[in-house]
Amino acid sequence: MVCINLSVSTPPKLSRKLTLCSLGQPSSGPGVVRQIRYGDTNGGLVVLSDTQTIEVLAHFARERIPERSVHAKAAGAFGEFEVLEDISDLTDADFLTGIGKKTKLLTRISTVGGEKGSSDTVRDVRGWATKFYTQEGIQDFVFNDLPVFFIRDPIKFPSMNRSHKRHPQTNVPDNSMFWDFHKNNPEGIHALMHLFGPRGIPASLRNINGFGVHTYTLNKSDGSYVYVKWHFKPDDGIKTMDSKTAVRLAGEEPDYHVKDLFNAINRGDYPTWSVCIQVMKPEEVNSAPIDIFDCTYTWPYEKYPLRRIGRLTLNKNPDNYFQDIEQACFSPSNMVPGIGPSADPVLQARMFSYPDAQRYRVGPNYFQLPPNRPINKVYAPYVRDGPGTMNGNYGSDPDYIFSQLRPVAQSKKARKLWEIMCREGDGKEQFLHNIMPTLVDVPDRLRKEVLGKLIYLARFLSGILC
Repeated sequence: MVCINLSVSTPPKLSRKLTLCSLGQPSSGPGVVRQIRYGDTNGGLVVLSDTQTIEVLAHFARERIPERSVHAKAAGAFGEFEVLEDISDLTDADFLTGIGKKTKLLTRISTVGGEKGSSDTVRDVRGWATKFYTQEGIQDFVFNDLPVFFIRDPIKFPSMNRSHKRHPQTNVPDNSMFWDFHKNNPEGIHALMHLFGPRGIPASLRNINGFGVHTYTLNKSDGSYVYVKWHFKPDDGIKTMDSKTAVRLAGEEPDYHVKDLFNAINRGDYPTWSVCIQVMKPEEVNSAPIDIFDCTYTWPYEKYPLRRIGRLTLNKNPDNYFQDIEQACFSPSNMVPGIGPSADPVLQARMFSYPDAQRYRVGPNYFQLPPNRPINKVYAPYVRDGPGTMNGNYGSDPDYIFSQLRPVAQSKKARKLWEIMCREGDGKEQFLHNIMPTLVDVPDRLRKEVLGKLIYLARFLSGILC
């Protein structure tokens, strides 16, 4: 019964606030504790029946969710993506086809190593997660502001991040750990050069690149596909910050980048990025000058030029940071038809690790929360129950996959088994005879569908329809 203040429209002289507990009961004294006073002093005993005080205190101890292990400090905003060049020759993804088509999105830009309260002007990689609310479901892109990664083997991911964080004994960041890891994992030299180069600290989050880092695919329903690298290029150009300024701001204004993005959007100075791709055909992979499934490499621009396909604009600040940004859950596994992964093992590991982290951090039903909820109709009755269910839980619908028979492709293995059964005398008749009793209590419509399916199956497997 946590108290919430709600404004009530009353005449000016009688203006007041109506306080309700979290379950809706009115409260006349939300800031008063019920107690048995000790004389005229402030001392006394709080009574157990003062459930409002108990609930307020209990909620306070539980109002935090686990902090992200990495990417904890972040700015976030809403925006839109607009298609500028139709690429229906490459993909069936609905939100990428049709010049002028716009898709709402949510983005979160973060440092990697620091905690939520850390400074955001430190020299660090910036993560850039974007959620597209498409008509075909959620499309997440989880990018970095560096074009390459530190490792090519996903089992190193936890160790790499621990080496960038606090020492287990001193509890402070330790350069010896950082360099000890990278000395023994030299495939990260390309990323280190970017990190310690001129672009290691952005002047503003409005002026950073976004790189997919991994190789992805764009594909079509006819089976054709191409490999792509994704790029977000700031239309206002790259702007960087020198180390001395960054150190000064880290002490004076640790939320400098968060405020800069918020204030720019608040005053109508909406940042934009050109969304581009590099394209490689499957037949070009073997002759490519790099291993396209190794995320420590970039694709040479002269051989695979950037192709601009759209514009990303951030134009709305969150109404409530915790609800809209802190609870936002991103994963590279969230892909709509027309977009796919590649054989990059680090990408594949992230496709497991990210949603698993969200289930731990926010809960198994994180996808039902406002920032994560798809805008199209979802019907997945086999994903239900659990804490935090708020979607009706599919009512009385069966909780298994395919509650009604649907046409499916028949495998050669099924046909082979049918041939064996037919050779066993009355095997075919026994098969049908054993099924019939199970249809006695089945609704008429479903019974007819099952019988029709069995007849079709028998004819198909017997070769009548082949």
